[in-house]
Amino acid sequence: MENKGSKHFNGNIPGLYIHVPFCLSKCPYCDFCSITSLSLIPYWLEGVLEELHIYKDRFSTFDTLYMGGGTPSLLKPKQLSAIIDFAARNFEFSTEIEITIEANPDDVTPERLKCYRDAGINRISLGAQSFDDRELEYLKRRHTARQTEKALECIRAAGFGNVGIDLMYGFEGQTEEAWIGTMKKALDFRPEHLSCYQMTYSPGTPFGNMLAQGRITRMGEEEERAFFLLASRFLEEHGYIHYEVSNFAGGEEYVSRHNRKYWRHVPYLGIGPGAHSFHEGRRWWNIESVEEYCRILSNGYPPVEESETLSKEQEDLEMLYLGFRTMDGVDPGLVDKRHQSKKIIGELTASGLVKVDAGRIIPTPEGFLVADGLPLLFSN
Repeated sequence: MENKGSKHFNGNIPGLYIHVPFCLSKCPYCDFCSITSLSLIPYWLEGVLEELHIYKDRFSTFDTLYMGGGTPSLLKPKQLSAIIDFAARNFEFSTEIEITIEANPDDVTPERLKCYRDAGINRISLGAQSFDDRELEYLKRRHTARQTEKALECIRAAGFGNVGIDLMYGFEGQTEEAWIGTMKKALDFRPEHLSCYQMTYSPGTPFGNMLAQGRITRMGEEEERAFFLLASRFLEEHGYIHYEVSNFAGGEEYVSRHNRKYWRHVPYLGIGPGAHSFHEGRRWWNIESVEEYCRILSNGYPPVEESETLSKEQEDLEMLYLGFRTMDGVDPGLVDKRHQSKKIIGELTASGLVKVDAGRIIPTPEGFLVADGLPLLFSN
């Protein structure tokens, strides 16, 4: 089952996502669907298996399986194996399937890594966030920089050849020197993939509340811009492809196959509380309450909160939004019929926000900074 990348795969095969909504503690910036009550894990597991069974006749083949959260590495190896084995029995898995697990550094041990490999997991996304202990303390992470280094050493020793590291930037007190230092330390382990996420202050999170109360401050827009472009230049100078706003790959074969499905409107099935799915122009998402999720599934019903069917115009608009966030860019056919599109493309090219290459309109790093605004220019 070992697969080192995405060079040889059919990009139109659906992907499977399993949401693991459990954490030992909640990070102050996190607005994902997660809880700290681990006692619900057995009931959640029963629900996941039931939900997979519900969809076995609607989806057939998957070539990616992504276990995200929350903290999937909190699960016992037997629980992980139960999910993967059940999915493999109810759906067809590609012979070169990419199976990813998100992991916290302090959960990584040689014993767990062996179990991961035995279960077929061949890609690890490690939530490092920083290699500076003062920053980790500010972010309320439950690991130290040394634990991250030990985890990466163990991962490499276990033979994993597709490793991603998640980093965070743009928070109070962080300096450009410290940001470069964190990236340099990450590159010491030659990861195949890096995700660099800018700090966000979502309403209702502890950091969001503290910002509203004036207890913490955020970087100014120009400073955030400088940190973003610094990461883009630094990592590209070290051989990484800046293929999506927040993501870098050490080669085309190491682009996240699963996440690319979202950006290309390829069908995907999301299992677990709060998980989203997309199939045949319809999108639906599950309720977030873990208790309610388990209760509904115990009665044999899908735990869907809401759904929507996209019109052709909505799909095209989404493709614009998604395309301007990736180096895949946008098909000119999506904008050619829109008012003054050639003039707008010319202005964007002259300003260095996009380039036209191989018949695609491709955002530059500066274009990534305003990616969400670019589709609005073509909305009339």
